[in-house]
Amino acid sequence: MSVRQNTVDSIQWDLNLAVSLYEKPFADLLFQAQQVHRENFNPNEIQLSTLLNIKTGACPEDCGYCPQSARFKTGLKVERLLDIETVLDAAKVAKANGATRFCMGAAWRNPKGKQLAAVAEMVQGVKALGLETCATLGMLEPEQAAELKDAGLDYYNHNIDTSESYYPEVITTRKFQDRLDTLDTVRQAGISVCCGGIVGMGESNDDRLQMLVTLANLSPAPESVPINQLVPVPGTPMENCEPVDAIDFVKIIAVARILMPASRIRLSAGRSEFDDATQALCFLAGANSIFYGEKLLTTENNEADADRELMARLGCIAAN
Repeated sequence: MSVRQNTVDSIQWDLNLAVSLYEKPFADLLFQAQQVHRENFNPNEIQLSTLLNIKTGACPEDCGYCPQSARFKTGLKVERLLDIETVLDAAKVAKANGATRFCMGAAWRNPKGKQLAAVAEMVQGVKALGLETCATLGMLEPEQAAELKDAGLDYYNHNIDTSESYYPEVITTRKFQDRLDTLDTVRQAGISVCCGGIVGMGESNDDRLQMLVTLANLSPAPESVPINQLVPVPGTPMENCEPVDAIDFVKIIAVARILMPASRIRLSAGRSEFDDATQALCFLAGANSIFYGEKLLTTENNEADADRELMARLGCIAAN
Protein backbone atom coordinates (compact mmCIF):
# COMPACT_ATOMS: atom_id res chain seq x y z
CA MET A 1 0.00 0.00 0.00
CA SER A 2 1.15 3.53 -0.74
CA VAL A 3 0.59 6.20 1.90
CA ARG A 4 0.15 9.83 0.95
CA GLN A 5 0.43 12.72 3.37
CA ASN A 6 -3.21 13.70 2.97
CA THR A 7 -4.38 10.28 4.18
CA VAL A 8 -1.84 9.59 6.91
CA ASP A 9 -4.02 10.96 9.72
CA SER A 10 -6.71 8.38 8.94
CA ILE A 11 -4.38 5.40 9.23
CA GLN A 12 -4.09 3.45 12.47
CA TRP A 13 -1.01 1.30 12.19
CA ASP A 14 -0.50 -1.99 13.98
CA LEU A 15 2.37 -4.42 14.32
CA ASN A 16 1.04 -6.80 11.65
CA LEU A 17 1.00 -4.03 9.05
CA ALA A 18 4.52 -2.94 10.02
CA VAL A 19 5.79 -6.53 9.81
CA SER A 20 4.20 -6.97 6.38
CA LEU A 21 6.13 -3.94 5.16
CA TYR A 22 9.39 -5.05 6.75
CA GLU A 23 9.15 -8.51 5.19
CA LYS A 24 8.79 -7.23 1.65
CA PRO A 25 11.66 -7.92 -0.73
CA PHE A 26 14.36 -5.33 -0.08
CA ALA A 27 14.01 -3.64 -3.48
CA ASP A 28 10.22 -3.42 -3.17
CA LEU A 29 10.41 -1.97 0.32
CA LEU A 30 12.92 0.70 -0.69
CA PHE A 31 10.93 1.51 -3.83
CA GLN A 32 7.78 2.11 -1.77
CA ALA A 33 9.66 4.13 0.84
CA GLN A 34 11.24 6.28 -1.88
CA GLN A 35 7.84 6.88 -3.47
CA VAL A 36 6.41 8.04 -0.14
CA HIS A 37 9.49 10.16 0.48
CA ARG A 38 9.18 11.93 -2.88
CA GLU A 39 5.49 12.67 -2.25
CA ASN A 40 6.40 14.62 0.88
CA PHE A 41 9.97 15.93 0.54
CA ASN A 42 12.66 16.92 -1.88
CA PRO A 43 14.46 13.53 -2.08
CA ASN A 44 17.89 15.19 -2.38
CA GLU A 45 17.54 17.49 0.63
CA ILE A 46 18.95 16.70 4.08
CA GLN A 47 18.18 18.70 7.21
CA LEU A 48 21.24 19.31 9.41
CA SER A 49 20.98 19.50 13.20
CA THR A 50 23.74 19.98 15.76
CA LEU A 51 23.49 18.60 19.30
CA LEU A 52 25.33 20.09 22.28
CA ASN A 53 25.53 18.52 25.72
CA ILE A 54 24.89 21.49 28.01
CA LYS A 55 25.07 19.48 31.26
CA THR A 56 26.93 16.19 31.57
CA GLY A 57 26.48 13.18 33.85
CA ALA A 58 25.10 12.53 37.37
CA CYS A 59 21.66 11.63 36.02
CA PRO A 60 19.61 9.64 38.57
CA GLU A 61 17.92 7.51 35.90
CA ASP A 62 19.10 3.97 35.11
CA CYS A 63 18.77 3.94 31.32
CA GLY A 64 20.87 0.88 30.47
CA TYR A 65 22.43 2.44 27.39
CA CYS A 66 23.48 5.74 28.91
CA PRO A 67 26.97 6.60 30.23
CA GLN A 68 25.51 9.70 31.91
CA SER A 69 23.69 7.66 34.56
CA ALA A 70 25.11 8.13 38.05
CA ARG A 71 24.50 4.42 38.64
CA PHE A 72 27.16 3.22 36.18
CA LYS A 73 30.94 3.52 36.35
CA THR A 74 31.86 4.63 32.86
CA GLY A 75 34.61 7.11 33.65
CA LEU A 76 32.51 10.00 32.39
CA LYS A 77 33.46 13.33 33.89
CA VAL A 78 30.52 15.12 35.47
CA GLU A 79 30.14 18.71 34.30
CA ARG A 80 27.82 21.46 35.46
CA LEU A 81 25.44 23.37 33.22
CA LEU A 82 27.36 25.35 30.62
CA ASP A 83 27.25 29.14 30.72
CA ILE A 84 25.22 30.89 28.06
CA GLU A 85 28.25 32.36 26.29
CA THR A 86 29.71 28.90 25.68
CA VAL A 87 26.39 27.64 24.33
CA LEU A 88 25.94 30.61 21.99
CA ASP A 89 29.49 30.28 20.71
CA ALA A 90 28.79 26.64 19.85
CA ALA A 91 25.54 27.62 18.15
CA LYS A 92 27.36 30.19 16.01
CA VAL A 93 29.85 27.55 14.88
CA ALA A 94 27.00 25.15 14.10
CA LYS A 95 25.25 27.77 11.98
CA ALA A 96 28.47 28.66 10.16
CA ASN A 97 28.89 24.96 9.30
CA GLY A 98 25.41 24.77 7.78
CA ALA A 99 23.22 23.49 10.61
CA THR A 100 19.69 24.89 10.72
CA ARG A 101 18.66 23.46 14.10
CA PHE A 102 20.58 23.59 17.38
CA CYS A 103 19.69 21.02 20.01
CA MET A 104 20.62 21.32 23.70
CA GLY A 105 20.69 18.24 25.92
CA ALA A 106 20.98 18.07 29.70
CA ALA A 107 21.30 14.92 31.82
CA TRP A 108 18.35 15.52 34.14
CA ARG A 109 15.38 13.41 35.18
CA ASN A 110 13.41 16.64 35.17
CA PRO A 111 14.72 20.23 35.32
CA LYS A 112 14.25 22.46 38.38
CA GLY A 113 13.25 26.12 38.41
CA LYS A 114 16.64 27.83 38.09
CA GLN A 115 17.87 25.19 35.67
CA LEU A 116 14.91 25.69 33.38
CA ALA A 117 15.27 29.47 33.55
CA ALA A 118 18.90 29.16 32.42
CA VAL A 119 17.92 26.91 29.52
CA ALA A 120 15.14 29.30 28.53
CA GLU A 121 17.73 32.07 28.28
CA MET A 122 19.87 29.81 26.06
CA VAL A 123 16.86 29.12 23.85
CA GLN A 124 16.23 32.84 23.43
CA GLY A 125 19.87 33.43 22.51
CA VAL A 126 20.04 30.59 19.99
CA LYS A 127 16.73 31.65 18.45
CA ALA A 128 18.10 35.17 18.02
CA LEU A 129 20.90 33.75 15.88
CA GLY A 130 18.32 32.57 13.34
CA LEU A 131 18.48 28.86 14.23
CA GLU A 132 15.64 26.49 15.05
CA THR A 133 15.86 25.47 18.70
CA CYS A 134 15.47 22.06 20.30
CA ALA A 135 16.00 20.84 23.87
CA THR A 136 16.03 17.52 25.66
CA LEU A 137 15.87 17.94 29.43
CA GLY A 138 13.90 14.98 30.73
CA MET A 139 10.30 15.01 31.90
CA LEU A 140 8.39 18.30 31.92
CA GLU A 141 5.40 19.72 33.75
CA PRO A 142 2.88 21.83 31.76
CA GLU A 143 4.11 25.12 33.21
CA GLN A 144 7.70 24.20 32.30
CA ALA A 145 6.73 23.43 28.71
CA ALA A 146 4.91 26.75 28.56
CA GLU A 147 8.02 28.57 29.80
CA LEU A 148 10.13 26.97 27.08
CA LYS A 149 7.52 27.80 24.46
CA ASP A 150 7.51 31.43 25.58
CA ALA A 151 11.31 31.46 25.25
CA GLY A 152 11.00 30.41 21.62
CA LEU A 153 11.62 26.66 21.75
CA ASP A 154 10.67 25.05 18.45
CA TYR A 155 11.21 21.35 19.22
CA TYR A 156 11.40 19.17 22.30
CA ASN A 157 13.17 15.82 22.13
CA HIS A 158 11.95 13.01 24.36
CA ASN A 159 12.54 9.55 22.88
CA ILE A 160 10.39 6.55 23.75
CA ASP A 161 13.56 4.45 23.23
CA THR A 162 11.92 1.11 22.42
CA SER A 163 8.62 -0.79 22.52
CA GLU A 164 6.44 -0.60 25.60
CA SER A 165 6.93 -4.33 26.26
CA TYR A 166 10.74 -4.14 26.12
CA TYR A 167 10.98 -0.84 27.96
CA PRO A 168 11.38 -2.39 31.48
CA GLU A 169 14.48 -4.22 30.21
CA VAL A 170 16.04 -0.84 29.43
CA ILE A 171 14.82 1.51 32.17
CA THR A 172 13.23 0.94 35.58
CA THR A 173 13.30 4.43 37.10
CA ARG A 174 10.43 5.71 34.97
CA LYS A 175 7.57 4.12 33.06
CA PHE A 176 6.81 4.09 29.36
CA GLN A 177 3.68 6.10 30.08
CA ASP A 178 5.84 8.83 31.64
CA ARG A 179 7.43 9.27 28.23
CA LEU A 180 4.07 9.56 26.52
CA ASP A 181 2.80 12.00 29.15
CA THR A 182 5.74 14.34 28.55
CA LEU A 183 5.18 14.17 24.80
CA ASP A 184 1.55 15.15 25.34
CA THR A 185 2.60 18.00 27.65
CA VAL A 186 4.98 19.34 25.02
CA ARG A 187 2.40 19.05 22.26
CA GLN A 188 -0.23 20.82 24.36
CA ALA A 189 2.20 23.71 24.86
CA GLY A 190 2.47 24.17 21.10
CA ILE A 191 6.02 22.84 20.77
CA SER A 192 6.87 20.47 17.92
CA VAL A 193 7.88 16.96 18.92
CA CYS A 194 11.19 15.21 18.24
CA CYS A 195 10.83 11.59 19.29
CA GLY A 196 12.42 8.35 18.19
CA GLY A 197 14.31 5.49 19.71
CA ILE A 198 17.32 3.19 19.82
CA VAL A 199 17.90 -0.13 18.10
CA GLY A 200 20.50 -2.72 19.06
CA MET A 201 19.74 -2.95 22.79
CA GLY A 202 18.94 -6.66 22.69
CA GLU A 203 15.34 -6.10 21.61
CA SER A 204 13.56 -8.23 19.01
CA ASN A 205 12.74 -7.00 15.54
CA ASP A 206 9.08 -6.89 16.56
CA ASP A 207 10.08 -4.51 19.38
CA ARG A 208 11.71 -2.20 16.84
CA LEU A 209 8.67 -2.22 14.62
CA GLN A 210 6.29 -1.75 17.55
CA MET A 211 8.30 1.30 18.57
CA LEU A 212 7.71 2.75 15.09
CA VAL A 213 4.02 1.88 15.27
CA THR A 214 3.71 3.70 18.60
CA LEU A 215 5.37 6.78 17.11
CA ALA A 216 3.27 6.68 13.94
CA ASN A 217 0.05 6.45 15.94
CA LEU A 218 0.77 9.55 18.00
CA SER A 219 -1.59 12.30 16.96
CA PRO A 220 0.10 13.81 15.09
CA ALA A 221 3.24 11.78 14.49
CA PRO A 222 6.47 13.49 15.65
CA GLU A 223 7.80 16.11 13.27
CA SER A 224 11.30 14.67 13.79
CA VAL A 225 12.09 10.99 14.37
CA PRO A 226 15.71 10.24 15.37
CA ILE A 227 16.68 6.60 14.87
CA ASN A 228 19.74 5.73 16.94
CA GLN A 229 21.88 2.63 16.77
CA LEU A 230 23.20 1.80 20.21
CA VAL A 231 26.75 2.89 20.89
CA PRO A 232 27.82 0.34 23.54
CA VAL A 233 29.70 2.08 26.33
CA PRO A 234 31.91 0.08 28.73
CA GLY A 235 30.46 0.20 32.21
CA THR A 236 26.83 0.31 31.10
CA PRO A 237 24.57 -2.76 31.28
CA MET A 238 24.40 -2.82 27.47
CA GLU A 239 28.13 -2.69 26.79
CA ASN A 240 28.12 -6.14 25.13
CA CYS A 241 25.09 -5.72 22.86
CA GLU A 242 25.61 -6.64 19.22
CA PRO A 243 25.00 -4.01 16.53
CA VAL A 244 22.03 -4.30 14.21
CA ASP A 245 22.80 -5.71 10.76
CA ALA A 246 23.20 -2.87 8.27
CA ILE A 247 20.51 -4.14 5.89
CA ASP A 248 18.10 -4.59 8.79
CA PHE A 249 18.80 -1.01 9.89
CA VAL A 250 18.06 0.30 6.40
CA LYS A 251 14.78 -1.63 6.41
CA ILE A 252 13.84 -0.02 9.73
CA ILE A 253 14.45 3.40 8.17
CA ALA A 254 12.27 2.47 5.19
CA VAL A 255 9.40 1.31 7.40
CA ALA A 256 9.69 4.49 9.47
CA ARG A 257 9.40 6.56 6.28
CA ILE A 258 6.28 4.71 5.12
CA LEU A 259 4.61 4.86 8.54
CA MET A 260 5.45 8.55 9.05
CA PRO A 261 5.42 10.18 5.60
CA ALA A 262 5.57 13.80 6.75
CA SER A 263 8.21 13.36 9.47
CA ARG A 264 11.91 14.09 9.20
CA ILE A 265 13.62 10.73 9.78
CA ARG A 266 17.02 11.42 11.33
CA LEU A 267 20.14 9.26 11.37
CA SER A 268 21.44 9.83 14.89
CA ALA A 269 23.80 8.09 17.32
CA GLY A 270 25.78 5.21 15.89
CA ARG A 271 26.01 6.72 12.42
CA SER A 272 29.79 6.92 12.75
CA GLU A 273 29.84 3.12 12.49
CA PHE A 274 28.12 3.16 9.08
CA ASP A 275 30.14 3.23 5.88
CA ASP A 276 29.17 5.63 3.10
CA ALA A 277 27.20 2.97 1.21
CA THR A 278 25.04 2.19 4.26
CA GLN A 279 24.33 5.87 4.81
CA ALA A 280 23.45 6.26 1.13
CA LEU A 281 20.98 3.38 1.40
CA CYS A 282 19.44 5.01 4.47
CA PHE A 283 18.89 8.23 2.50
CA LEU A 284 17.40 6.20 -0.34
CA ALA A 285 15.10 4.54 2.20
CA GLY A 286 13.79 7.92 3.33
CA ALA A 287 16.13 9.30 5.97
CA ASN A 288 16.42 13.04 5.40
CA SER A 289 18.06 14.47 8.50
CA ILE A 290 21.33 13.92 10.32
CA PHE A 291 23.03 15.11 13.47
CA TYR A 292 25.90 17.18 12.19
CA GLY A 293 29.04 17.72 14.25
CA GLU A 294 31.77 15.70 15.91
CA LYS A 295 29.95 14.93 19.16
CA LEU A 296 26.50 13.62 20.13
CA LEU A 297 26.18 14.26 23.87
CA THR A 298 28.98 11.91 24.97
CA THR A 299 29.51 9.72 21.87
CA GLU A 300 31.52 10.31 18.72
CA ASN A 301 29.86 11.42 15.50
CA ASN A 302 30.96 11.82 11.89
CA GLU A 303 33.20 14.76 11.08
CA ALA A 304 31.44 17.64 9.33
CA ASP A 305 33.92 17.57 6.44
CA ALA A 306 33.17 13.90 5.81
CA ASP A 307 29.43 14.59 5.83
CA ARG A 308 29.81 17.45 3.37
CA GLU A 309 31.90 15.26 1.09
CA LEU A 310 29.36 12.43 1.18
CA MET A 311 26.47 14.80 0.49
CA ALA A 312 28.34 16.22 -2.48
CA ARG A 313 29.02 12.74 -3.86
CA LEU A 314 25.31 11.89 -3.54
CA GLY A 315 24.15 15.18 -5.03
CA CYS A 316 22.39 16.11 -1.79
CA ILE A 317 21.85 19.62 -0.51
CA ALA A 318 21.28 20.98 2.97
CA ALA A 319 17.72 21.99 3.81
CA ASN A 320 17.16 25.66 4.46
